[in-house]
Amino acid sequence: MSGAAGAGPVPAQDAVEQYLVARRAAKPSPHTVAAYRRDLNSVLALVARERGCRVRDVALADLEAGVLRSAFADFATERAASSVVRAWSTWNGFFGFWVSERVVGGNPMSAVPRPRVRPSGPKPLMGEDTPERLLEALARGARRARDPWPERDLAVLALALLTGMRSAEMLSLRVESVGGRAGERRIRVVGKGGGERVLPIEVPLEVLLEAYLASRRHRFGVVRGADPLLVDNRGQGLRRGGLQYLVRQCYKHAGVHDRVARGTLVHALRHTFATRLAEDGASVSEIMHLLGHASVSSSQAYIEVTARAQREAAGSNRTYGVVRRLVAEGGGEGGVGEVVGG
Repeated sequence: MSGAAGAGPVPAQDAVEQYLVARRAAKPSPHTVAAYRRDLNSVLALVARERGCRVRDVALADLEAGVLRSAFADFATERAASSVVRAWSTWNGFFGFWVSERVVGGNPMSAVPRPRVRPSGPKPLMGEDTPERLLEALARGARRARDPWPERDLAVLALALLTGMRSAEMLSLRVESVGGRAGERRIRVVGKGGGERVLPIEVPLEVLLEAYLASRRHRFGVVRGADPLLVDNRGQGLRRGGLQYLVRQCYKHAGVHDRVARGTLVHALRHTFATRLAEDGASVSEIMHLLGHASVSSSQAYIEVTARAQREAAGSNRTYGVVRRLVAEGGGEGGVGEVVGG
């Protein structure tokens, strides 16, 4: 692609695809590339609507600050601030690339506002017994569907709760990702940036996965090692929207939908996994490895939240009510000792 004088207008759609090809050198995961493409094409469609033309008729030169501001305002209407920030960053990278290629003269994204996203702490499932209640309900076949598949539902939710994997990591798993001898199974996970980590799984989860695969073979026949580990009711690899729908339905039919923080679905399961690790005394480095975090600060958040939760739980002890009253009543000259009979 050339920006030389005399060349015809560069179609924005072509620029998007060439940018994504150039990004391959950084080895992004397929899910990351899909997210880039989704953010770029979604805003591009809004630009086309704003200009009253077809998407394929939008040129790279048409993507000026004014039209992008309008498109991002529409984009933000029904999306969370974090999604808008992610799309803004994707477009910023897109223009940065074409500026470096000398195809465009500048990056208009500096003139496009982006929301400020306050760093939020972990949002695990609310309620001490919620993970157990969820899994027990699914094991009883609580999820009512036209084609019920309790073995699959239970395997998916248990896998998330017991490994803390991200949605994209779960979706990228293959049957052969689970390896090792019986009783010593482990799962090889491809995380952000293509980094790999190996997660141990215990016998109970191993049994659930084997029951799920047996039910899958009964439904669809042979299951090969290169096949996706998690599939939908047609036997096709489970996709992002399908996973979110499945988890949402599991929450609903298990009666725990009101215990899920707003804006979380699969991620609530990951946060529950990590929070319970911290509550049970896991170190920051252990949490960091199991979650696949690149920095200690991300994992430290679970330790800090757990410490606050423990203090709040301790402070809610009813005996504190008596002590607080005694301290308040003993605030005079005699002090607390006088109140308690000193």
